[in-house]
Amino acid sequence: MPNNLDVYLEEIGHYLSGREREEILNEIRSHILEKAASEYGGTGDEAIDQAVLAFGPARRLAEQYAEERPIIAPGYKRYLFRYTTLLFAIHLALTILGVIFKESFIVFPFLFIPRLSPLGAVMYLPMAFLADLGLVALVLYFITQSGKEVKLPWPRIGLDLDEVNPPRKPFWTVFGTTVGAIIMLAITSFSLYLFARYQTIFLYLTDGKEPRPLLTPEAGHYLSLIIIVQFAVSTLTLFVKLLTRSRWVDIISNGLSLGLIGLILRQPLDNLFAIHMSEKLLSCIKPTILITLIIIALITTYELIRDIVRVSRRQLKTATHR
Repeated sequence: MPNNLDVYLEEIGHYLSGREREEILNEIRSHILEKAASEYGGTGDEAIDQAVLAFGPARRLAEQYAEERPIIAPGYKRYLFRYTTLLFAIHLALTILGVIFKESFIVFPFLFIPRLSPLGAVMYLPMAFLADLGLVALVLYFITQSGKEVKLPWPRIGLDLDEVNPPRKPFWTVFGTTVGAIIMLAITSFSLYLFARYQTIFLYLTDGKEPRPLLTPEAGHYLSLIIIVQFAVSTLTLFVKLLTRSRWVDIISNGLSLGLIGLILRQPLDNLFAIHMSEKLLSCIKPTILITLIIIALITTYELIRDIVRVSRRQLKTATHR
């Protein structure tokens, strides 16, 4: 039957990993026995139990040793987001090609891009970034655990995000943000007024008559609500930016915007308009709407990933200097 020391070491072992796990456990065992002999009068069960209590909770002790042996070596941390950014750029390019040509791509064993719709691509890209981040982190982990000095390549023209601290906002930036927030508040309020009166914000004017809905009732109601929510998100974002410089404001805003764009892309373009249009005109309008939404989604995704990378790099930088 295991004694308290064996149980304690086993619990510590649950919080450790890597090739040095047994070495750490043996080191802790020797320290406990030494403490029991020097401070508690021997190596009997009672003395060992008192020494174990003096060393404190197993998780906290394991964390102390883990801090001395990082999962990713400090010298490799800057490559984590460098390589992730590069890999995701390839992922993004292949995803765009997959949507355009309606094909899937396989670059074994690193990349797999299934055949995606525009909505599927918007939902797929954030998950692709997380997968790329995990893959790079895993490779750097194995390099660190190998204990070998490995010189990692990086092109000079590559993207470097070392400068992650946002600059101080000058007066004119604050003034512009304030004006933009007021304008967006006015647009949001006017949109709510139109929706309350006509149940849609998509209207067209006729000579001497009341505005008429441009879209069918169901589509107009659904899309109007999404656009109003987007206006409200943009308005709130601008007002919050007057109070804080945190990039989390942009991350949350862009994340919500991507979700709203995804909801718009779910709306079928067939039988969308309440007014009569020729087939030739419809054949031009539908691809234009789709391409515009995809471009907006890609720009928003780029900004979202960029801000996540910068926030993560800043946190790593802060943790390194502690």
